[in-house]
Amino acid sequence: MGDDQKAVVEAYNRDDCTSTHALRTWLEGIRAALIERGEGIPRPSPGDGEPSEAVSDRQQKVEELSQRLTANVPADRKARTEEQHARWLLANVLDWHHREHKSVWWEYFRLSALSSEELIDERSAISKLGFVQPVGGTVKAPVHRYTFPIQETDLRGGEDLRSCGGAPLGKLEEISFDNRTVDIKKRKDTAEEHPEAIFAHELISTNEQANALVRIGKWVADRGIGGNGEYQAARDLLLRVPPGLGGDPIRRPEQSPLAAALQLASKFSGVLPIQAPPGAGKTFIGARMICEMVSNGARIGISANSHKVIRNLLDEVLKVAGERDRPFNAIQKVSDPEAGQGRLVCTTNNGDVFDALGTSCQVAAGTTWLWARPEAQHSVDVLFVDEAAQMSLANVLAISHAGKSLVLLGDPRQLDQPMQGSHPEGTDVSALDHLLGGEQTIHGERGLFLEETWRLHPEICRFTSEMFYENRLQSRPGLQNQRIISAGPVQGSGLRLLPVAHNGNQSSSPEEAERVRVLVRKLIDQKSDWVDMEGDVRPLTLSDILIIAPYNAQVFELQERLPGARIGTVDKFQGQEAPIVIYSMTTSTQVDAPHGMEFLYSLNRLNVATSRARCVCILVASPDVFEPECRTPRQIQLANAFCRYRELAQTL
Repeated sequence: MGDDQKAVVEAYNRDDCTSTHALRTWLEGIRAALIERGEGIPRPSPGDGEPSEAVSDRQQKVEELSQRLTANVPADRKARTEEQHARWLLANVLDWHHREHKSVWWEYFRLSALSSEELIDERSAISKLGFVQPVGGTVKAPVHRYTFPIQETDLRGGEDLRSCGGAPLGKLEEISFDNRTVDIKKRKDTAEEHPEAIFAHELISTNEQANALVRIGKWVADRGIGGNGEYQAARDLLLRVPPGLGGDPIRRPEQSPLAAALQLASKFSGVLPIQAPPGAGKTFIGARMICEMVSNGARIGISANSHKVIRNLLDEVLKVAGERDRPFNAIQKVSDPEAGQGRLVCTTNNGDVFDALGTSCQVAAGTTWLWARPEAQHSVDVLFVDEAAQMSLANVLAISHAGKSLVLLGDPRQLDQPMQGSHPEGTDVSALDHLLGGEQTIHGERGLFLEETWRLHPEICRFTSEMFYENRLQSRPGLQNQRIISAGPVQGSGLRLLPVAHNGNQSSSPEEAERVRVLVRKLIDQKSDWVDMEGDVRPLTLSDILIIAPYNAQVFELQERLPGARIGTVDKFQGQEAPIVIYSMTTSTQVDAPHGMEFLYSLNRLNVATSRARCVCILVASPDVFEPECRTPRQIQLANAFCRYRELAQTL
C-alpha cells in the first residue's frame, strides 16, 4: 500500500473515531441533563457477548446435526456424489430461516438509523408524509390518511410500520398509487403521532418451518438419504429423483399437456415438477389434476407463499368440480376471519383443517405455516405447491412431509422467490430452480413442460421462446390471428421499439411518459380495434393496454398523464395480460440505473413484462440502454436479451 493510500485510510479511521467520541459526549450530556431534572437513567449492565441460552442451544444442535450430515462429504462440489451433495444441501439448509431472520434485523437497524430525508430513497419506506384526515378506525386506534410525493416504494398494504428511529407505529391499511395516499391504522400509543416517514418491518416466526427441517435432518443423519421410508418426498427433492411412474414416460409423443397431466394424476409418486411459461395454463391444468385425484379418492393439499395465490387455485378447483358434477368440499386456513363461499370453508384454526381432512373436506389449503406443523405429516396424499418458483427450497422441504408426493407448479424464468439472507450456493434457490439444475426448462424425463402458450402471438412467442425457454415454447394454433387494426403507428402484431433520447434519468423519465401518452391517445382516439384468436374484432379500449415500468416513480409519471389506464410495475401484473403491452424502461443509461444493472436488465422481469402481450409489445427506451458497458459474462447475458429484442422489433 502506497503512502497516499495509507494517508487516506488513516484519515478515514481518525474521522470515524472522532465522530464516535463526539456522539458519546453528546449522549452523555443528554443523560446528565435528564438526571439533573430528577430522572433515573441507570446504565445497562454489560453483557458477555454470548447469545441467549435458547439461541445458543438451538444453534449448537443445528451445528452438530450439520456435521453429522456432512461427514465424509468433500468440500469440492465436483468431488461429491449426488448422495453426498444432497446431504450437504440438507445440512446447509437447516439454518436457512435463522440466516433470513438475521438479515431482517440488520435491515431494521439500518433503516432505524436513517433520517426522513434518507428514507425517501428506500424501497421499504415512504417519506415526506402529509396528514390529510382520519378515514376510519376508532378514537383509540384511528386510521389516518397521508399524502406522499413521487418516490420508489415496495409497500403494498398489510405491513407492520415503524416511524423514524424504529418505534412501532401501526399497520398499513391501504396504499393508493393513483392518489398517492397511505392509510395507516395507529396503535393506542401512537394515535396522536403524525410521522414524517415510515418504513416496514415485520419479523414473523418461522420456528415451525425450521423445526420441520431439523426433523428431516435427524432422520437422514440416522438412516441415510436414499431408499424408501419417511420424508420420501423431501429426500427425492434433494436428490433430484425423477417422479416414479413404473417405467412409463412422463408424456407420450402424441399426448397434449392436459392429457399427460391427467394421466400422471392417477399414478405418479415422488416429486413432479410442472413448468408453466407465460399463458401456458398452469392454474387450468393444476385444478384439473386435483379434481382427477380427488375423484380417485385422494386427499389433496395446496400451498403457496400467499393466501391470494392459494385462493386463485382453489377457486378454479371448485369451479371445475362443479362443471363436472363431482362437487366436493375444501377448507382453507386464513390469517383473518372470513366467511366461506359455497363448498369452501375458511378457518383461522389449524386444528380445524386437519379435523376436516378425510372427513368433511377432500382438499385443504394453507401457507407453509400450516403444512410445516408436526400434525400435518401424512395428512394428505399429494401436496400441490403453486408458484413453486417463488418458494424457497428450504420451505418446500419443510412442508414436504405433509404428503406422500409433491407437485410443484410454476416457472423459474418469471418472477423468482423473495429472499433477504445470504445463503450457501444451492440453498439460495427455489425448489423448481433446484430441480432445473441450471437449465432453462425442465426436460421430459424429469417433469412436465407446458410448451403451448394460449396468449402470445407467434412473433412475440418467438422472442420469448428463444431467450427464456430453449426454443421449446410455441403459440397455440389460432393465436396468429391476433392483431391490432389502427390508422396510427401501431398496427399488426409482434415486437415494437420506440426509442426516446434522454439523459440523466434514473427512476423516472418525463420524456418517455409523454411519448407513451401520445401513443396511447392516438390508439384510443383513432378508434382502433384488436382481433382475438377466434378472428373476432373488438374495439380497443384503455383497459386493453397494459403499461409497465420498472420503478414506482415512473408509474406515477405515467398515471398523471393517463388517468384510468392500467399502469404498474412488473410485480403487479404477473398473471395478467392485454392485447397491447407498453414497457417503459425509464433509465437513460446502464450507469444511471437505480439498484444496478441486475435489476433494470433482469431477464425474469423482462420475460414477465413482454409476455403479458397478446398482439403487440412495445418497448420504450433510451437508445443508450442497448449499449451498456459489460464487464462480466453475467452482464453480457443480461444485455443480450435486450439487444435481441431490438434486432427482432420494428422501430416506431
